[in-house]
Amino acid sequence: MSCPICQNETVAAYRPFCSRRCADVDLSRWMSGGYAIPSEREEDQDVEDTEGPTTH
Repeated sequence: MSCPICQNETVAAYRPFCSRRCADVDLSRWMSGGYAIPSEREEDQDVEDTEGPTTH
């Protein structure tokens, strides 16, 4: 099995990753929404703001 981040061989202590670094890269992607799955539901779609930014 290869590491999903860098494709090197995995290490049992960090499986399925090869190192702590690759595990942290993966965690960062999860935390930032990098692995988000787009929704197909209409109510989840972003509403486009037609008025633009408001100024005060």
